[in-house]
Amino acid sequence: MSHILVIAGTDSSGGAGLSRDITMATRLGCSVAPVVTAVTVQTHAALLACHPVPAEIIAAQLDAAFDQHGAAPKAVKIGMIGSVEAAHLLARILPPDLPVVLDPVLKSSSGGTLMTLDTLAPLLPRVTVLTPNLDESAQLSGLELAQDTPPRLADLGEQARLLQAKGAQSVLIKGGHGTGPQSIDHLFTKQGHAAFAARRLTRGKRGTGCSLATALACGLAQGSPLEQACAKAKAAVSDWLVSD
Repeated sequence: MSHILVIAGTDSSGGAGLSRDITMATRLGCSVAPVVTAVTVQTHAALLACHPVPAEIIAAQLDAAFDQHGAAPKAVKIGMIGSVEAAHLLARILPPDLPVVLDPVLKSSSGGTLMTLDTLAPLLPRVTVLTPNLDESAQLSGLELAQDTPPRLADLGEQARLLQAKGAQSVLIKGGHGTGPQSIDHLFTKQGHAAFAARRLTRGKRGTGCSLATALACGLAQGSPLEQACAKAKAAVSDWLVSD
């Protein structure tokens, strides 16, 4: 069983965060070493409070996670970071050979602010794949697009280029918050572009961003090349959305 490290916050509603990460990883046959960066008080309707974990406690959790003989993580998924200090810590302490998937959770599904570009900036040069949704890509890149029309591929590519200039090796811009019959995710790497489409569903669930980033980390941990891991992650989230 492949082993991944998941660095994220808790969600007391169970709809997102570490609980959602562990559920998806289990579905895909991966075990998880969880590192808690923040404790949130949430319902499905609102973010009520957020309490970042001190950086020294995050460091202690990481030390313990890597001190498990025979269970070294093969990839890292990062969600909510909690503080700039935690971002600096992660950039410094994560082994350079581990692929890192960062889901830049700027807001909770219920609307509360969780992170900003300033929080994420120290960590971006360590990121293998950044997975923003359309709103997050616009905010992080500083390139806002028209809200009433489908985004042009050239504009998404320019957002990705700006995010790569901030340090991310590759960018997967998710289309789940878009319009049209299909949800299309766009992967931009230094080598080129690939797209991954799935039928857009009328009913949604919380935690889709967590789930996709975790599924992507699982694919990388299991040895899939990046493009193949993205395709598998898109399919895994689509399967989950129509289940239950």
